[in-house]
Amino acid sequence: MSNKLYDILKWFALVFFDAIGVAYKGLAEIWNLPYGTEIMATCSVLSVLLGTLIGVSSIQYAKKMKQENKEEVG
Repeated sequence: MSNKLYDILKWFALVFFDAIGVAYKGLAEIWNLPYGTEIMATCSVLSVLLGTLIGVSSIQYAKKMKQENKEEVG
């Protein structure tokens, strides 16, 4: 995964989904829009899922780099 793609996915996980969920929930209460709680909860779940996948990917990448550095030195 490229750094650019990583940064975009991380932004979605940390900012976008939560911001959209909270904004819709607030607007739903003001304007009596449907499914405010459900949409906010869905955005939160997507944020956690994407954040977890990115975290796992980062850990795997770090392990791979550490292993490659060991092989270069050893």
